Amino acid sequence: MPLLDAHAVHGGYGGMNILNGVDLSIDAHEIGVIVGPNGAGKSTMLKAIFGLLQVSQGAIRLRGEDITNTAPNKLVQLGMGFVPQEYNIFPSLTVQENLEMGAYIKPRPHDRLIDQIFELFPPLVEKRRQPAGELSGGQRQMVAMGRALMTEPSLLLMDEPTAGLSPMFMNEIFARIKEINAAGVGILMVEQNAKQALEIADKGFVLAAGQNRFTDTGRNLLDDPEVARSFLGG
Repeated sequence: MPLLDAHAVHGGYGGMNILNGVDLSIDAHEIGVIVGPNGAGKSTMLKAIFGLLQVSQGAIRLRGEDITNTAPNKLVQLGMGFVPQEYNIFPSLTVQENLEMGAYIKPRPHDRLIDQIFELFPPLVEKRRQPAGELSGGQRQMVAMGRALMTEPSLLLMDEPTAGLSPMFMNEIFARIKEINAAGVGILMVEQNAKQALEIADKGFVLAAGQNRFTDTGRNLLDDPEVARSFLGG
């Protein structure tokens, strides 16, 4: 049984469909990456999965349970985490306070979870008492990921986790994503840095006009001449 399975998903905004029958499926041990041109429906698909967008047709299942149009707070309780691209931290709160906010469904104390996050993201240790808004872009992304992990999700959704980051921090974030996945968390992310993301992906989904254009392993998509020419700038 897949960890996440979405079939023929349609949905959009104001009565206009952005998604026109998207299919995707990932297992618990996998990293899935959604790529494609601007306007293809990549971020819209993540929002549909996380209950931020009304699905008009199709079905989304988590471990076999139908979660179509389930509210985000319920999805968190079912084991799903989400890191949006923007507004993903509380800038006036300290790093530690941001992490504590992420553990709102967990009984106190949160020391064990916080220690695990600092172990995963060592650069945050010395910043733990600093307002998150004062951090670099890469460090803020670590806070956002850490906060989502405080609920101990089985599936983590991420929208453009490396957007605007330097190559050094981009590589660091991808390395941490692999580490999170190796610890047993399924990953589904949208990425504009498509080549780098597909290099670590078990599955890749290339969307165009709200539909699957290609679905394959990350390696096969990287090696496909048509994918490279049309979507990877190769």
